[in-house]
Amino acid sequence: MSLQQLFSTYGGMYVKAYAATLEMTVVSFVGAMVLALLVTIARVCPISPLRRLGDFYVQVFRNVATISLLIIFYYAFPYLGIVWNEMTCVIVTTILVAASFGSENFMSGINTIGVGQIEAARSLGLSFGQILRQVVIPQALRSAVLPMTNLLVAVMLTTAIGSQVPLNPQELTGLVSYINTMSVGGILPFAVSALLYAGTAFLIGLAGNAIDKRVRILR
Repeated sequence: MSLQQLFSTYGGMYVKAYAATLEMTVVSFVGAMVLALLVTIARVCPISPLRRLGDFYVQVFRNVATISLLIIFYYAFPYLGIVWNEMTCVIVTTILVAASFGSENFMSGINTIGVGQIEAARSLGLSFGQILRQVVIPQALRSAVLPMTNLLVAVMLTTAIGSQVPLNPQELTGLVSYINTMSVGGILPFAVSALLYAGTAFLIGLAGNAIDKRVRILR
């Protein structure tokens, strides 16, 4: 199959697949960042059970196979009366796993904050919540821009697990499987999808570097 034949036959499906990949990437990343922030707050709070719960979450979801979670959500949960559509299963799976790595990135950012700043905030009478909002979280976010950029790329690539469920519209990896099932596409469909992944990752990297240069904390 030539490139012209590929686009004339499946061009519209590539557009839909790329849009679906971007949609899942954005939704998953935003959800993962919110959950990662909550988990990180639990890990640094003065309440011991919450700290242990946060650490437990990270250890579990950082070390679990993403595809295993997807299989549980899509194929096992219906037996418990919980039925999610395919895209929801992919997004929830990606959020849970990405949030564990996002929390580690936030913790790395928090560790760059000098102890003296925390002690100064306490001496001013700031509460734990005020210290988080005014001192810790803003600096942690600024320090974690590049790691979070890498995580965003990882989230985009993780959405390829959607190829393991009957996702409609299909994402880029699932579309490649579909094309090679319907016709002998050869390596060309893989190459097109790979270029779309790589090109998007390159643009994400450029944006991340630009943001990092603007918000980086010089120490």
